[in-house]
Amino acid sequence: MKGNEAIAEAAIIAGCRHYFGYPITPQTEIAAYMAKRMPKIGGCFLQAESEIAAINMVYGVAATGKRVMTSSSSPGISLKGEGISYLAGADLPSLIVNVQRGGPGLGGIQPSQSDYFQATKGTAHGDFHMLVLAPASVQEMADLTVKGFELADKYRMTAMVLADGTMGQMMEPVSLDYEVKNTVEKPWATTGTNMEREHNIVNSLFLSPEKLEEENFKRYDRYKLIEENETMYEEYMMEDAEICVSAFGIASRVAKNAINEAREMGIKVGLIRPITLWPFPKAPFKKAGEKVKSIISVELSMGQMIEDIRLASECKVPVTLCNRAGGMIPTPEQVLEAIINANNGGAK
Repeated sequence: MKGNEAIAEAAIIAGCRHYFGYPITPQTEIAAYMAKRMPKIGGCFLQAESEIAAINMVYGVAATGKRVMTSSSSPGISLKGEGISYLAGADLPSLIVNVQRGGPGLGGIQPSQSDYFQATKGTAHGDFHMLVLAPASVQEMADLTVKGFELADKYRMTAMVLADGTMGQMMEPVSLDYEVKNTVEKPWATTGTNMEREHNIVNSLFLSPEKLEEENFKRYDRYKLIEENETMYEEYMMEDAEICVSAFGIASRVAKNAINEAREMGIKVGLIRPITLWPFPKAPFKKAGEKVKSIISVELSMGQMIEDIRLASECKVPVTLCNRAGGMIPTPEQVLEAIINANNGGAK
């Protein structure tokens, strides 16, 4: 399957029956797939008049406790920002997919990872986080979609699948054999009372500063649990590594090829691939910072994840950037050159 289609089918398997979106390259196949499939299974597909409308439709369905999703690409996610903040403020679970394109502005339709800051630090106003899941294969596009719905329900918050355009457009074999968990009790949902209970009210407005502070503290207690229990990452050849490469998404696949070549040359290098970008996997980077001589961040951006790597490794070793931007992808040769340079102590 194509990556975008794998996301859509996995969402349906996960129990999503409501999709609201708007076409924008390179994620339009998600909306197109949902347009075909949803009517056949009794679901709701609606192409909204704008990204702003779509995210507020997500808010409405999420308030009823149903699994709901939207998808877009970089500038479209920016338009959804206010609605995402409202979802966070009302503690509503939902899934958002961002298949990134180059930016800023309209940028270009080629793959990018330049929405890292937006996803992990500055999606919209207020004190909140989203779960951010970064797939590196078409199989993970599907797997992390299902995982995103499960985590969103478990913690009553928005989950985002943050993919790059390459992941959305490439085709690979996919297994969709899932044991889906969709049994979380939602006593807060606005499902109608039948005059048998108190009304549930979904709201993000707290006029009392004391009450708003209380809600923010409670939310961050939940975030702490997520950081402790839900962090995901992959380590590759890190057992004896003297140099660490870090990358996510398509960049991690390029990096693995370069690492294999470097190993054949006798260079001890390994990879840490964050799968959750929030919560960021701090522990393996802290460990790496105590044993390797340098860390290389491979990114399809001007260098955004590199800041989290430096913080997680407590600045104990140099962290350098190997990157392309604007829709360009680093080659294995470029990453290999960065590895050789680091192995030689940074000398050109």
